[in-house]
Amino acid sequence: MAMTNINIRTDVEVKARAQALFAQLGLDMTTAINMFLRQSVRQQALPLEFTLGDDREETLAQSLADLDSGISGLSLDEFDQFMKNAILSGRATGV
Repeated sequence: MAMTNINIRTDVEVKARAQALFAQLGLDMTTAINMFLRQSVRQQALPLEFTLGDDREETLAQSLADLDSGISGLSLDEFDQFMKNAILSGRATGV
């Protein structure tokens, strides 16, 4: 397979933090970027989730409120449909 180089510019701190993260995962920067590129091509999309912040606490609170409102009494089919709807609406992400 023929190889090519890519040059990118990024913030010094972002690079250092990314390298530290990748090292913890047993990766170097080149491998991590290649994984991103291959996954982008494979999915024909950016393999990223864009959010406006960390809403895990809100999601957990909503899940607990849903349980209190009677979800615990659902049949397996009803629960399955509830979860599909929650995933489609984005309520089940970040848990």
